[in-house]
Amino acid sequence: MRAGIFQCAGGGLTPLERLERLAAALEREPADLVVCPELFMSGYDVGDTLTDLAEPCGGEFAERVAKLARARNTAIVYGYPERDGERVYNAAACFDAAGRLIANHRKTLLPPGMEARYFVPGDRFSLFDLGGLRCAILICYEAEFPEAVRAAAEAGAKIVLVPTALVEQWGSVAFQMMPTRAFENGVWLLYANHAGTENGACYLGASCIVTPLGKDAARAGAGEELIRADLDLELVAAAQARLPYLKELGQLQNILPDRD
Repeated sequence: MRAGIFQCAGGGLTPLERLERLAAALEREPADLVVCPELFMSGYDVGDTLTDLAEPCGGEFAERVAKLARARNTAIVYGYPERDGERVYNAAACFDAAGRLIANHRKTLLPPGMEARYFVPGDRFSLFDLGGLRCAILICYEAEFPEAVRAAAEAGAKIVLVPTALVEQWGSVAFQMMPTRAFENGVWLLYANHAGTENGACYLGASCIVTPLGKDAARAGAGEELIRADLDLELVAAAQARLPYLKELGQLQNILPDRD
């Protein structure tokens, strides 16, 4: 699978303008799968615009994404504010290359700060099959918890997709933590960040595609770009056999003291 991350510098752009940039990038550099940042549709640091632009799962913007997925023969994962009645979720959807909605994940863990003012948390992780490969979506803060990526790997995920909105002060998350998450679980991890600035937020960029051995297969700089790498799924089996952390977890749990 040729996978990509579209690191978008979307500050000040409309949802349609962001999508047009994605379409142009995919025309230049095709991919089987592309992951876009957290709240790609609306922007992240945009205040009340989050609720103004929020749409139901499968709404107007989603229909445009589905059309683009079919036109480029590319599966697309993107973040957006999802409205469900009176509730708004920080969500990420996946459309396959045929334009079918195959996953919609609602962020389960909201970090301290503005997200709790606009969103309610989801209540489950999202696993799905893409081209016969088991994938999981985690959004930003969720992937910073070892338990979250471990749960996805234990459920059979070979690829973990992480739309994010990481600012410059948290560089250790992109450069140290995400490679560690991939390494300790033997999975491919795609970490898709924003670039540029947005209402005072200075995004780090540094989106990355990390191998199951914890090495960068591709790493973005600070600006807008599409990075790509070929995902070799044999590396998952090799990594998990070399360092059998998942197999040994049950034994570790048997010797840890009870939390009670």
